Amino acid sequence: QVQLVESGGGLVQAGGSLRLSCIASGRTFSSLVMGWFRQAPGKEREFVATISGSGGRTYYADGVKGRFTISRDNAKNTVYLQMNSLKPEDTAVYHCAAHPAANVLKIDLMYAYWGQGTQVTVSS
Repeated sequence: QVQLVESGGGLVQAGGSLRLSCIASGRTFSSLVMGWFRQAPGKEREFVATISGSGGRTYYADGVKGRFTISRDNAKNTVYLQMNSLKPEDTAVYHCAAHPAANVLKIDLMYAYWGQGTQVTVSS
């Protein structure tokens, strides 16, 4: 079993930045593919970014490419999502997810473990 705890959400003005963190426990962190997903009110959960266990491969949704950066520190069992140039449409609950796999995963149904989420609100 893997436990995931996100932090770092908050209220920010458009154009601002936030860094989300997700700490994992319960399994060797480097064996886990990590992903970030978000869900806005009334909308389906959508993929944001994913990173392989080694950190060598990343993949982003088109809408965040160039603004968001996913990274990980395997020594700290932590994955990060640096969000820059935030827009009101980025407002959502952001969840981190984990799965024991070697490669990046873009589909939420493929992730076995989920955090409780952290709220990000971007004001215009």
